[in-house]
Amino acid sequence: MPQVSTQEFERLPLRVHTFLAGERLHDAWSIDLPRWRAGVTLDDFLRTASNCLFTPSRLVRMLLDIRFFIGRFFGWDRVPAPTAWKTFATRLTDADRSRSLAAAGSRDGFFRVVYRFENEQLVELINRTVHAAALSTLVETATAYRFYLGVYVRSVSRFTPFYMALIDPFRKAIVYPSILRGVRTRWDQAFGTG
Repeated sequence: MPQVSTQEFERLPLRVHTFLAGERLHDAWSIDLPRWRAGVTLDDFLRTASNCLFTPSRLVRMLLDIRFFIGRFFGWDRVPAPTAWKTFATRLTDADRSRSLAAAGSRDGFFRVVYRFENEQLVELINRTVHAAALSTLVETATAYRFYLGVYVRSVSRFTPFYMALIDPFRKAIVYPSILRGVRTRWDQAFGTG
């Protein structure tokens, strides 16, 4: 479950590259999925998996519980005043809105949907530590599918770089590999031949 280069990720024909132009791609990850059948889109996968691409492992849930406990204590998870931030959804064009399969602002776990196209979904999280966006996409090849996860980070304060440096080892060693294994499990459940 490799972290992929910025160049590989940016070569993908995705709306996000122009949509979030100027925002920092923090990192990108991928996992190859078996090609049980042709023509599966990210939207097919989301619908088949009940809009849940993975279930967090026990260790990831424990890390999230610790993070949310600390966040409540320090007030990190309160959304800043609307004058202090703008959702990425304000960048949506009329064409983006008509193409999106989910309404901007609708909840998706801890995140809010910015857009969901047939093969590309962008969600965001805004709090007092970070304004983050996560891009998911599914690319079909001749022999497999490749699921990509791209993470964008915008600073909301001087604390953001410190916060990201603090959580990076956990994200890279535990959280993202667990998420990608969970995606693989859901994929096999949804499309595997048994």
